[in-house]
Amino acid sequence: MQRIAVLALGLSALVPFPAIAEPVEVVAEIRGAMPTGITVTPGGRVFLNFPQWGDESPFAVAELTGGRLVPFPDTPFNRPGGDDPVTHLLSVQSVVADGAGRLWILDTGAPGFAPPVPEGAKLVAVDLATGDLVRNITFGPEVVLPSTYLNDVRLDFTVGEAGVAYITDSSLSGPGAIIVVDLATGEANRRLSGHASTMPDPNFVPVIDGEPLMVRPPEGPASPWRVASDGIAISPDGETLYYCALSSRRLYAVPTALLRDPDATDAQIAAAVRDLGDKGASDGLAEDGLGRIYAGDYENNALRRWDGRRWTTIAHDPLLDWPDTLSVGPDGYLYVTANQLERQAPFHGGEDKRVQPYRVLRVPIGAGPVHLD
Repeated sequence: MQRIAVLALGLSALVPFPAIAEPVEVVAEIRGAMPTGITVTPGGRVFLNFPQWGDESPFAVAELTGGRLVPFPDTPFNRPGGDDPVTHLLSVQSVVADGAGRLWILDTGAPGFAPPVPEGAKLVAVDLATGDLVRNITFGPEVVLPSTYLNDVRLDFTVGEAGVAYITDSSLSGPGAIIVVDLATGEANRRLSGHASTMPDPNFVPVIDGEPLMVRPPEGPASPWRVASDGIAISPDGETLYYCALSSRRLYAVPTALLRDPDATDAQIAAAVRDLGDKGASDGLAEDGLGRIYAGDYENNALRRWDGRRWTTIAHDPLLDWPDTLSVGPDGYLYVTANQLERQAPFHGGEDKRVQPYRVLRVPIGAGPVHLD
């Protein structure tokens, strides 16, 4: 069991910044494996996930409750190992709770960023009340390429027979894409595969603490770190999907109807993509019920909000050391994991510069989540 310390919620020290300055509250400090994804259920339960990036987490998904991380579900399905990749979680990158009592888990099937294990890349749903597995959709090689890294997901249950999922492919070496999944049949298709909007910006060089963030091996020259489509968000009416590459400062939008249309050509979809301009360098995105989009700014330890016209920095704090995944809770707060991703050994000549604990933080936003149920 990983040990965490739940802190009294209070105001953090705010750094002057030319924008709104909301208080950054510490929800929990986490020791052990590094978390990436976070989701808050309509009932206020908080879930985190832990990819297999070398920290050897004993579980993939856990609930943050009562001062502890409790594996969820507490079954062999949630523990590493096993001969059948379909019946075990291999390396989970994202979790999203829906409004119908289910936790959706996105398994990359790619521990350590290796090529995905056949049938290991999957989207599964677990009943929040019982912990039972209620859906398990695996992806074939025509959707999950050897270079694919499934990153984040948004769900819309108002279309089709059982709804649709939109997943970002944040490849480090191949084409980025939006993967569209029919939740009734499990059929999936790659959209915008290799399009400029889902690919890293070739001119992008992130700068953190005054130093370019690059892959720096113990020996040999440094090289650029290029990550494709990562953050994803959806409008309250389900009609627009927002997304961004991690290695970029741009935000893009595309009509979901075109993504779902089997007759829409790649050229038609590409022509409908809108470049919404510079938002800063972000990992995750989130959306609220008022139609506003949230993004981390990992170069500046900040959180930003887009109201359809302009970006506003809503929080700026040293605690926001690599704001990774964002989730809007039912309590009017934006929750975020801060996991020091940029301090990992591959960026520092093999030296791991992360300093535990990692943190779960939140800021008030005065709005609730989007649930397309």
